Amino acid sequence: MRYSLSDRVFRRAMNRRDFLWLMSASGVAASATLAGCAVDPVTGKQTFVLMSEEQEVALDQQQAPYQFSNDYGELQDTQVNGYVSDLGHELARLSHRPQMPYTFRGVNSTAINAYAFPGGTIAVTRGILVEMDNEAELAALLGHEIGHVNARHQAEQAAKTKVAELAMAGANAYVRQSEHSDYAGLFEALGSAAKGALLAHYSRDDEREADELGMTYMTRAGQNPNGMAGLMNILRQSSRRKPGMLDLMFATHPMSDERYQTAKSRARQRYGSMRTAPDNRERYMDKTARLRRIKGAIEAIQRAEADMNQSNLRTAEGHLKQALRIAPRDYTALVMMAKCQLAQEKPRAAQRYAERAKRIYPSEAQGHHTGGLAKLMQRQFDGAYQDFSQYDAMLPGNPNTTFLKGVSLEGMQNVPGAAQEYYSFLQSNSQGWQAQHAYQRLASWGYVR
Repeated sequence: MRYSLSDRVFRRAMNRRDFLWLMSASGVAASATLAGCAVDPVTGKQTFVLMSEEQEVALDQQQAPYQFSNDYGELQDTQVNGYVSDLGHELARLSHRPQMPYTFRGVNSTAINAYAFPGGTIAVTRGILVEMDNEAELAALLGHEIGHVNARHQAEQAAKTKVAELAMAGANAYVRQSEHSDYAGLFEALGSAAKGALLAHYSRDDEREADELGMTYMTRAGQNPNGMAGLMNILRQSSRRKPGMLDLMFATHPMSDERYQTAKSRARQRYGSMRTAPDNRERYMDKTARLRRIKGAIEAIQRAEADMNQSNLRTAEGHLKQALRIAPRDYTALVMMAKCQLAQEKPRAAQRYAERAKRIYPSEAQGHHTGGLAKLMQRQFDGAYQDFSQYDAMLPGNPNTTFLKGVSLEGMQNVPGAAQEYYSFLQSNSQGWQAQHAYQRLASWGYVR
């Protein structure tokens, strides 16, 4: 059997969208049902939410592993992870929802960010850990994320999104049955835009509430409230010095001078007696010492990521080489270098970097996914299938991986296996060239008519 897909997927004219799709390691979207009204655990008032507490936890457990892999996995520095976890749990015990199954960890991403899932899974990136100066600032960051969980901001946003979907669906159905049916496409486009806007980031009111709750929790734990103002100042300064690294942070945490000034004022007026509390800088510096020793590598990876986003691949490669000179065993740098080589159509080099990454962090999925792509580009179908299968075992349910397993099996001339993977892929994806290829193969093999 001639392997014809390679001419479509890996030829030099492969467009950027195709490449980004193949490089994606994102998970599957979760669905939920409308739950109705509930009592806000912070205010005690009725609020309209989409999920029950049990659904929040289930969604958290389903989606968090995919985000951690997108962030190149949990930090392998057990000292930092233990420190973040201990401080986070201390704050969570003093929050409005201490019963939630909180977890706290650092992740390998060099972006300047932190985030929370609705069930209490909270992560902070290496990029922000090396920017902070003391424990009070870390407490402010963790307290802020705990605030989002306690105020159920994700559940409230999901409810608003569901209402928007239902409203648009009703309007669209009405338009299709009326004399205005020509405008149905416009309603569909508006519906998509509305959903994107609702899901893009927390509202400013949500952020203000999370800031206030964060300061409440950190001061209950005896932390200096000036840490919140310090955190806001770090983000303000970073937005000027490293704007590309704050894209995600701004998407989930819209910043402004107003929030910085509010934090300063609140620390002075409401928590003035706590401003003499220690900021525990020495402890923070000690616990994050190994991380800060490779700050140069982290900053080089940040520059590389910004360049890769602009398709400046040769420049990005130079930054990644600099990062690997400082930290030769840095998993993030190795996986990013493998991706950079793939983008330059150098699969042999990409495979070398991916294999090094897998040896350093075998339990993290991205090295396997990237290694599989490198092997697939070299038509090493058996090896590619093994890598994609390993990725699928770590993060099951990714349709991207299902399709790539089908491609690998097709290259191995395993028609029944490829057909099964293509059929599974089509259950969740019916549009695009990947779906077209899968359907055409199933038809040519006699599985569909």
